[in-house]
Amino acid sequence: MRTRLGFPAILSLIAITIGCATQNKMLAQRQPGAVQTALARGRFDMNCPQATATVLSSDYIQPAVQGPWVSGLQRVEYTVGVEGCNQRTSYVVLCQVGTDTCFAAHPRDTFQGGQQQ
Repeated sequence: MRTRLGFPAILSLIAITIGCATQNKMLAQRQPGAVQTALARGRFDMNCPQATATVLSSDYIQPAVQGPWVSGLQRVEYTVGVEGCNQRTSYVVLCQVGTDTCFAAHPRDTFQGGQQQ
């Protein structure tokens, strides 16, 4: 018995390819803003105006909740290394898709019960 899976399989492959291309495009578009956000925070934290930044990794974060009536937030995430003035650190930068803002968090920052440690 022979089954016809050709057409649905081809459609699925096309959809996956288009989705990956869209995610890569979004990562490339948002990268300069993410680097500037990390660089601004790094220059302030390290008190080093001549610090430079390098993207270490990037990822497209899918929403935790998706459905026909509910949709979560889509985000792009970058790990950016900042170095200068004999110091070096890294930041995780999150940018929400559909906005122009990004947030740089230091991986060692913790927040517990109203007191930052």
